[in-house]
Amino acid sequence: MKKIITTPNAPAPIGPYNQAVLSNGVLYISGQIPLDPASMELVEGDLEKETVQVMENLKAILEAAGMTIDQVVKSSIFLKDMNNFAQINKVYGSYFNEDTAPARETVEVANLPKFVNIEISMIAEV
Repeated sequence: MKKIITTPNAPAPIGPYNQAVLSNGVLYISGQIPLDPASMELVEGDLEKETVQVMENLKAILEAAGMTIDQVVKSSIFLKDMNNFAQINKVYGSYFNEDTAPARETVEVANLPKFVNIEISMIAEV
């Protein structure tokens, strides 16, 4: 059974999708960009702050589903510039225990929604 997960503590979707879908014990979280959920304004100008906002948005969606970051089994990171990997990886890594961190891929892309520097999606399991 498919259950739509939404929270006001993460940005409202800016297109025809939901923040997350829970199906058969697996939570699929849509890609999050550095949007402040309260203002729907982009956090810009500091890559670490942008990454923190993305991770906090993801955490809020996990919490809305009754889950924690420890239940994430897969992350996908999309970067505008792979030269920013080290900065982003430092912030991203601070949210996980290295021994139990999820599987992940990180790819550089030509553009992202609203022309941001970073987007991250996740899959978590009950």
